[in-house]
Amino acid sequence: MRKKLFVFVPLFLVFTVIFTLITPAVAMSEDISTKVFRLHILANSDSEDDQKLKLKVRDKILSVSDKMYNNCATVDDAVNTAKNNIDLFESTAAKVIIDNGYTYPVKAYVTKEYFDTRKYDNFTLPAGEYDSLKIEIGSAKGHNWWCVMFPSVCISGCVDDFDKSLSNDEIKMITDGKYKYKFKVVEVYEKIKSKIIS
Repeated sequence: MRKKLFVFVPLFLVFTVIFTLITPAVAMSEDISTKVFRLHILANSDSEDDQKLKLKVRDKILSVSDKMYNNCATVDDAVNTAKNNIDLFESTAAKVIIDNGYTYPVKAYVTKEYFDTRKYDNFTLPAGEYDSLKIEIGSAKGHNWWCVMFPSVCISGCVDDFDKSLSNDEIKMITDGKYKYKFKVVEVYEKIKSKIIS
């Protein structure tokens, strides 16, 4: 009995300390994911030509949507804007595909999907479930490309644009390098949670 306690008590203390440290990060990460809208484009395959085509579709979609999200005050506004323009996104992508000599079908839709932690030059977005505009080219089996459409970081790449939707503490969290390890722990937590739920 003493041996079991000798092992159990330290493990319990370690678990308690880890849980205490990551709980605020988990809560804030989940909050951040509800305030960000992403663009997610999947290439037909990993061939060089299909990857180049994906980037051409990306460039045209970003060009078309450049000012589209300027009047959005919330992620809900951004989601609704995307939903209201699904036909435009789909036809824009289809035109790029046809203009480049391909006949791949394309599908555009708004969804909620899981993203791993992603580090940019100036900020890190935590893992979690995010709303996104998803564009699937052909069989959508190739490497993907994604960015943040709201706030509009895809075009500007400017962290200052996050002040539209995130609090000062949330901005500090995504721009402060010390949180990247907590984000990894949050990512593992989210993956375990999603496996338990499904």
